[in-house]
Amino acid sequence: MNKEHPNIDVLKRLDLTNMAASAEVLAEDFVWHYFNPELPEVQGDYLGIAGFTDFFKRMANNTGGTFKVNVISTTPMGDELLVTHVKDTMLLKGKQMEIDAVVVWSIVDGKIKEAWDIPAVHRVKVLES
Repeated sequence: MNKEHPNIDVLKRLDLTNMAASAEVLAEDFVWHYFNPELPEVQGDYLGIAGFTDFFKRMANNTGGTFKVNVISTTPMGDELLVTHVKDTMLLKGKQMEIDAVVVWSIVDGKIKEAWDIPAVHRVKVLES
């Protein structure tokens, strides 16, 4: 029987729809890094639970509340890192789109310490309306 990596369990307890409940899995000095030159108004570093919440509020504002994260896979890399492949869907600049992204999570002592959200910006799939 394969036992699930403990860091996957930590990540599963992160609830993007309930940030207050997610505070227990985020390190106090948590940093969310978002790289996207196509969205310079959102790109940057977000500190702590307040910053993480602010990132998702900004994404909601930019997409009229349509931004959704759909997890495809999660792979542990050693004892600290997890790599998650996601497909984000949203209505942005009048176009319904689907974007592949990876999020690299650093988990230390059972807490999410840092994360890097890296979307594919050169091959965005625009969906038919």
